[in-house]
Amino acid sequence: MEKSVKITLIIVVGIIIVTLLGYLALTRMNPVTQGNTVSADGQAVIKAVPDLVSIYFNVETTAQTSSEANKKNSDIVDKLSSSLKDQGLADKDIETVSFNIYPEYNWNNGIQTFKDYKARHQIKVKISTDETDKIGKIIDSGVDAGAGISYINFELTQEKQNEYKAQALKAAAEDASIKAQSIAEGFNKKLGKLVSVSNNNFYYSPWKLYSGNGVVSDAAAAKEATTNIQPGEQDISASVTAVFKLG
Repeated sequence: MEKSVKITLIIVVGIIIVTLLGYLALTRMNPVTQGNTVSADGQAVIKAVPDLVSIYFNVETTAQTSSEANKKNSDIVDKLSSSLKDQGLADKDIETVSFNIYPEYNWNNGIQTFKDYKARHQIKVKISTDETDKIGKIIDSGVDAGAGISYINFELTQEKQNEYKAQALKAAAEDASIKAQSIAEGFNKKLGKLVSVSNNNFYYSPWKLYSGNGVVSDAAAAKEATTNIQPGEQDISASVTAVFKLG
């Protein structure tokens, strides 16, 4: 008797779970109208003008000890930083993106043998888009110090990112409100209070001017690719989902 009761409970619980899963699937498939609410997705795309040029240098050194690899790397970075500061750049304009030291190995017939230590340092140099004429000299500083060029981007400062984000999200919210209002009117309903809103996406990506292999020999190609380059407008997108009551 006790065994049959347990079996019955398991069956009942299984039915409840299946029912809940089915309900959730249906509400996801049809999010526009749920009971006395209406849901609308709002999208917006705005134009943004970059205000920053970022030049990414790659400094790579090898040695038989980690400390020696680190010292060789630091010497190049110090030389590069000193040269950049002579051009009027400040510490805040020279940023370490990543740094690591790791051992490298050779493999021969499945046998691993130590090769050397590699130190890798990526440095980001930032200048205003009003100073694109400085790119060539900055690249020369990297080459003279022994650094390679990884890539060069048009980007947005954090201040500009925040400004454009606010504009894009506001426009997306307005789009969602207009859509919800239209849906409500289509059903002869009145749009009521806002129930909930979610920020689905804000998309901003740097705009690449040049991409290289991070080696010194790429310098000439990098300089040529960035000659007389001026920033143009780029798209920034945002989306939100808003749920309103229906009256």
